[in-house]
Amino acid sequence: MSGRKQFNYRRLHSLLGVIPIGVFLIQHLVVNHYAVYGRESFNQAAHVLESLPFKLVLETFVIYLPILFHAILGVYIVFVAKNNAKRYGFFRNWMFYVQRITGIITLIFIVWHVWETRVQIGMGNAEANFSLMENILASPAMFWFYIIGVISTTFHFSNGLWSFLVSWGITQSPRSQQIATYATLIIFLALSYVGVSALIAFT
Repeated sequence: MSGRKQFNYRRLHSLLGVIPIGVFLIQHLVVNHYAVYGRESFNQAAHVLESLPFKLVLETFVIYLPILFHAILGVYIVFVAKNNAKRYGFFRNWMFYVQRITGIITLIFIVWHVWETRVQIGMGNAEANFSLMENILASPAMFWFYIIGVISTTFHFSNGLWSFLVSWGITQSPRSQQIATYATLIIFLALSYVGVSALIAFT
């Protein structure tokens, strides 16, 4: 892959990680958080999503295809990317390393989660309601798998947001990048709280 082509692909990769994938992640976590307010609240929120017109088309072109492209290119980046200590220093290179690890964990988690939810619902083996997640998380091993998966996903998105701001020229100065580091850390903690509290509510 030529340098220019690789640069453009990586910019598209970072863009898709924020829009639409990141937007969908936030929306998904917020809907799941309704479980904190009780079974009926979650079921109502889930029903609204299930009732959207052209749901399959929206899921395919707004969620699944962007995630597939992001995942394939992300796996490629994991195997070819190298740290850049001269440009970003120890902390940022460490974050880049963790980004690669959480990318693989997140991919495994998403594939499994889609299999247990969307695929089973599509096959008529389950319904999109509180009981579905309640049954999945009844196993302690599965509960902790979801905890790790959610935290990995929120970190991967939040740290990826920092990279997006740099690669798209939004944060160029060291000061702006430092501010972005604190902002994305807050986003990571907030989204992790929303996601983990929902998992606890399901149990």
